[in-house]
Amino acid sequence: MKFGVVVFPGSNCDKDMIYVLETLYKQEVVSLWHKDTDLQNCDFIILPGGFSYGDYLRSGAIARFSPIMQKVIEFANNGGFVMGVCNGFQILCESGLLPGALLHNNSHKFICKNVYLSTQTNRSCITDRVNLDEPLSIPIAHGEGRYFADSETLQQLNDNEQVIFRYCDKDGNISEESNPNGAVENIAGICNAGRNIFGMMPHPERAADQELKNTDGGFIFESIISVLEPV
Repeated sequence: MKFGVVVFPGSNCDKDMIYVLETLYKQEVVSLWHKDTDLQNCDFIILPGGFSYGDYLRSGAIARFSPIMQKVIEFANNGGFVMGVCNGFQILCESGLLPGALLHNNSHKFICKNVYLSTQTNRSCITDRVNLDEPLSIPIAHGEGRYFADSETLQQLNDNEQVIFRYCDKDGNISEESNPNGAVENIAGICNAGRNIFGMMPHPERAADQELKNTDGGFIFESIISVLEPV
């Protein structure tokens, strides 16, 4: 498979993502600069975490209009696979590729810590190999990670099994106490109705290397590769 990792001014997790895919999982990876208009025949596009354009307006609001995003939007609308992590998730919502919005954490503080995720479905290429009965330990690092959507959108997300991850405790219990940022219904990650566009606030690339003593994020990368890599 060929992965494309988009780099915006202010991206700071692009190298981590490239390292995981290229070094740990032996995949072909190219960097796609925000001013590029060529996706270089990539099979899977990733929008990494960081602070695109300094988050000076709203997180992801300026990046949404970058030249590369016009091509990413076209790619996604034609069925191409796209995943946004943290700031990438914010950009996907700003682009209209995913419903809802990411608001300031209810604490109004930047939060950087490990959290637990309950995987809600295996019906996605990013969770095909994830055990639904075992919470994942994945770090978060954001100031605007509180997912919000209106009641009609939430109903659609739940009815269509588009909620991919919810924040939980180490035993898998989904509760207000296990919600780090006030996200509605503890939502940490979703997909579109076509199941080819994914967004999540936690950083799987920061939990994929044995050197970090946590490889739970690896299940996500293994799922993508096992489902989509040509035989």
